[in-house]
Amino acid sequence: MPSSQNATHLALLNHWQRGFPLCAEPFAAIGHSLGMDAEAVLSGYARLWQAGALSRIGAVFAPGAGGASLLAAMAVPPERLDDVAATVSAHPGVNHNYEREHTTNLWFVATGHDADQVERLLQSIEHTTGLPVQRLPMLRPYRIDTAFDLERTSAGVGDGVGTTGPTGRARTPLASGDWPLAALAEQGLPLTERPYDVWADQLHSSTPAVLATIARWQDEGLLSRFGVVVRHHELGYTANAMAVFDVPDDHVDTHGMALAHAHGVTLAYRRARTPDWRYNLYCMVHGRDRAAVHTQLAQAVAQAGLATCPSAVLFSLRRFKQTGARRFAHHAPHAIPEPMQEAVDALP
Repeated sequence: MPSSQNATHLALLNHWQRGFPLCAEPFAAIGHSLGMDAEAVLSGYARLWQAGALSRIGAVFAPGAGGASLLAAMAVPPERLDDVAATVSAHPGVNHNYEREHTTNLWFVATGHDADQVERLLQSIEHTTGLPVQRLPMLRPYRIDTAFDLERTSAGVGDGVGTTGPTGRARTPLASGDWPLAALAEQGLPLTERPYDVWADQLHSSTPAVLATIARWQDEGLLSRFGVVVRHHELGYTANAMAVFDVPDDHVDTHGMALAHAHGVTLAYRRARTPDWRYNLYCMVHGRDRAAVHTQLAQAVAQAGLATCPSAVLFSLRRFKQTGARRFAHHAPHAIPEPMQEAVDALP
């Protein structure tokens, strides 16, 4: 790929992971800022999606905005791991599924429109596999920001791509009348010159009403961000580690808030302990290689005062599944086709 095309694709991804234009013709607005026409922007995004670098362009909802999600973990005998991982990934409600370096080796996120649906999913996995699933609900988010500064060796805060400081929960859940639009927004914008018109037509609404609702979500803290969602592995961030810490419960918020301000930390949150899992504070670091992750993690641990706490570092070994959360899919106005496929099919 020519370097000029690399630079264009970097600009299309890096600068629009948040603050995506809320206007009738957003791709024309992006093109104007980059000296490109709308058609070139659309074809650029189509090629990035085709290459696997772009997951979608849409909403990342804040914790507490609605629906339900849960981090789950299983200790799977190595000889069964591929089969069990396939069983887990087959569930539409599972949006991330990874093998990690630990005897508790299969980690996935289960989502649904409510906690009962998520629990039924987990019980189904237990029944099918004959293995227990550890439930690790989030008790408090400190930082949830998967916007990647693609010009750095480790992901996270930098140059306006990531945010600094902690992430809060949504003050109130999304109103039920907003759920159909939320289902479309978490699936992603179609690659067409006037994409919000498509959503408005599907909802029997108007484009100004759709744009006003998304703007209101941002103002009310219901969105972590609205914009480009990248796939880190395809963009060269091939190493990621989940670090877990056993912190006294009365001190966990202090350490968690410190992690939220540490460069390179994309995720930090408190989770419930279980009888078989002692850890209550988690953080995630992504990097272009393991050395970069180790360096960034060591700095974050020192900054957060966690060096003496019992801990474990679980590097990702295999990615079995990675899709966006679908907490509102149950409320979609109809079956939603892949929003970018038509544009990809039209590429020369």
